[in-house]
Amino acid sequence: MKNIYSLARALGWFSVALGLLELFGSHELDEFLGTRGRSGVVRLFGLRELGAGIGILASPQPKAGWLWARVAGDALDLGALGSAAQSSRAKHDHVAASIAAVAGVTALDIYCAWKLSGAAK
Repeated sequence: MKNIYSLARALGWFSVALGLLELFGSHELDEFLGTRGRSGVVRLFGLRELGAGIGILASPQPKAGWLWARVAGDALDLGALGSAAQSSRAKHDHVAASIAAVAGVTALDIYCAWKLSGAAK
């Protein structure tokens, strides 16, 4: 179980870092993706990431609920990126790379949440 707690804490720190990037680098991320005008949404997603990261890190033994919150956030991220991919002004290679990265982290989030939920016993 110690390894899953380590993974959860790493995902918590990842959430904090990503949340800060989204919060303070929203314009740059918006430009990177080619989705101009969405920086307000990006900042809101950053607050969500910070909340999940702090929730994970606040407990000596991370709770499954915070990891499931990350999974829900990943679903929102994938939906937003899917929507961005429909835009003619999007940088489609950047959006595709972002979708791949989020999908990879989503797999880790689901695995960790599942293990912490006790479903993998």
